[in-house]
Amino acid sequence: MRPNAELRSKILLVTRLLERFHGPQRWRSWGRPLDGLIETVLSQHTSDVNSGAAFRGLKRAFATWKACMDAPAERVERAIRSGGLARQKTRSIQAILRFIHKDRGRLSLEFLRRRPMERARAYLLDLPGVGPKTAACVLLFNLGKPALPVDTHVHRVSWRLGLIPDDATAEDAHKILEPACPPKRVYAFHILLIRHGRQVCKARNPRCRECVLTDICPSTQLRTGDRPLKFKQRGQTGV
Repeated sequence: MRPNAELRSKILLVTRLLERFHGPQRWRSWGRPLDGLIETVLSQHTSDVNSGAAFRGLKRAFATWKACMDAPAERVERAIRSGGLARQKTRSIQAILRFIHKDRGRLSLEFLRRRPMERARAYLLDLPGVGPKTAACVLLFNLGKPALPVDTHVHRVSWRLGLIPDDATAEDAHKILEPACPPKRVYAFHILLIRHGRQVCKARNPRCRECVLTDICPSTQLRTGDRPLKFKQRGQTGV
């Protein structure tokens, strides 16, 4: 999709205003890409606290990813139980590890650093059960590539700001926003929308009176008093 100049300008304005409110965001690596992939799988349908505990449990239980791959499923399930959906996530994690080991002969995704973003994305999407959001998280946070993950906060805040159409799914939002966002601003835009969605532009009872984006947000005009905006989440499927 070709960049939309008007949308790009609005994304830059939103990012600048949110940086004044929440502070600047410096792009940093969040660790090894394979670790990041497993952490992202564990983060599905649970809190950051629970998924963090599950990842630490996994690392304590297994000295290497190969040991995790070769272990009985029940042992992996016990290690990650705190993250919820332990059986389902164990199947996903071991299937991913087996795919990479069979394809590459070793358990590492470091080779993706040398690939252009779309080739790296294609490889990640070929992994069992990995969807666009998970692939984008690994690309952005672990590989330093300008992919834009669309989680529920990015989706909701972008919709309220009029950056995406009313009927846009999460996948639609990704296809619209990523090409329009300047690569050097993708990290800040993503992090700031999540922070703003958690602290101010909440799903219920958004705090519009405290919002730095009020003057450019069309949704502010649709509210009466403190009645919450209605937002029907669409397209949050896959990992």
